[in-house]
Amino acid sequence: MGFNDLLEAIGGIGYFQILHNILILIPVCMVAFHSYLQNFTAAVPGHHCKLHMYTNQTCGANLTDKDLLQVYIPKGKDQKPKKCHQFHVAQCHLLNTTVNNATGLDTEPCTEGWMYDQSEFISTIVSEWDLVCSRQALKQIAQSIYMAGVLVGSGLIGWLSDRFGRSRVLIWTHLQMAVTGTLAAFLPDFSCYCIFRFLNGMATAGVCIISLSLILEWIPVRGRTLAGNCYGYFASIGQMILAGLAYSLRNWRWLQFAASAPFFFSFLYSWLLLESARWLILNGKPNQALRNLKIAAWVNRKKEEGEKITIEMLKEQMPMNLPTVSSSSYSFVDLFCTPGMRRISCCLMLVCFSTHLAFFALAMDLTSFGFSIYLVQLIFGAIDIPGKLICTLTMGLFGRRITQAVSLILSGLLIIAGIFVPEGMPALQTTIATLAKGSLSGAMACMLQFSGELYPTVVRPRGLGLSFMTAYLGSVLAPAVYLLGDIISFLPYLIYGVAAVVGGVAACFLMETQHSLLPDTIEEVEQRFDSAWVPH
Repeated sequence: MGFNDLLEAIGGIGYFQILHNILILIPVCMVAFHSYLQNFTAAVPGHHCKLHMYTNQTCGANLTDKDLLQVYIPKGKDQKPKKCHQFHVAQCHLLNTTVNNATGLDTEPCTEGWMYDQSEFISTIVSEWDLVCSRQALKQIAQSIYMAGVLVGSGLIGWLSDRFGRSRVLIWTHLQMAVTGTLAAFLPDFSCYCIFRFLNGMATAGVCIISLSLILEWIPVRGRTLAGNCYGYFASIGQMILAGLAYSLRNWRWLQFAASAPFFFSFLYSWLLLESARWLILNGKPNQALRNLKIAAWVNRKKEEGEKITIEMLKEQMPMNLPTVSSSSYSFVDLFCTPGMRRISCCLMLVCFSTHLAFFALAMDLTSFGFSIYLVQLIFGAIDIPGKLICTLTMGLFGRRITQAVSLILSGLLIIAGIFVPEGMPALQTTIATLAKGSLSGAMACMLQFSGELYPTVVRPRGLGLSFMTAYLGSVLAPAVYLLGDIISFLPYLIYGVAAVVGGVAACFLMETQHSLLPDTIEEVEQRFDSAWVPH
């Protein structure tokens, strides 16, 4: 009897699987807060140079705030106050003109700080630590540091999960999310904030990787597609909840705290989550695996079927000697050690990198669409639902490989098409970007499902860790690519679009996993690779 048959015998998709998955997915929903949090905590409010302390005596009269702006702050081509410069001395003659023409007048960088518009954001890290003008790059650095934490965590926590178990490391990542996220809300300076955001990013990767592994390893084949996509649905719901949360909490510290504190609750109940029986068997712990399977059977009201499972049955269903083989003896090198594993790892690296490069380029630039940032966040979260639903249906009808390739290529073509939209048509631009993000959301959902099914149990978290590392490398580089727009305006989006198309082509070289059992060993992967790609 194979492991899939054991899962079916104790209830298949029963109360245990449903409850277990919901408890796992609630933190996944909250992780989405942190992935997009800086859209709001690091939003750039309207600002201009702080006016001189003696402005009430300027030009020999008491002036209104509007008049003070007229005589101290030059205006740009849009007739709005410039953000980074002020007049060297008060230009009183401009009070009698309708147009503030600063041509030929001496200006200088802001000398006394900035004044910020608080109509939309009471406080952000930008306004609190003056991350504007010559320091504006620090805003992007803060987000890149968070993504770098995800990058490091993807590799480190994947290894820890293989060595010490899924549930044990998941408990730790919930605690790390709670502590680092909450402390970041109360830190006094920017450097400390970045350090704790880095640690928070590491925990984010852990929650994502281990949650997906636990979900897939407790679900039989027939429910795997839906269970894997529920992961994506909860992440999308988190994006929409964040829009409402950010709308209600306009102070970045309270928003940071509200997004982090619930992880203390998930830390407390995560002790109830059962360790993966697959991992326990592969690490020579059949007694614990048997206990967990019996608990699952009892929750599913299949106690009698659970009592029929024996240690001998568990040993027989895995093609290896339990005492001598442990997943902790594997390393990242094993992800490239054989032809099949090399093809999987290299193709998935391209798929994951291109998906996140394009996805985060759209998701982290909400202010460029000319609409309310809260509305765009809500729309971008909402479009993920139909995008992932279509992905779920097409994965069931046509398989993972076709779905992955088509969704990436389509999103790439949409991004490229957006280059040709004339200026002054924000509605059309937003529509194309929304459709592209919906397609990328489907691609991302398929990518997570596909990655978990392609890698064998002995290295699954490591494989997922590699996928997340390359994915978040793409998200780290997305802001850097965006800066190329200063050279050629359309170049960043051309790169994003082409990358997505290349990722779609790479997906065509992966093995189909629809209706296939989860592989447990590298040997099983090679057998499938030989039968799929080597002519007989």
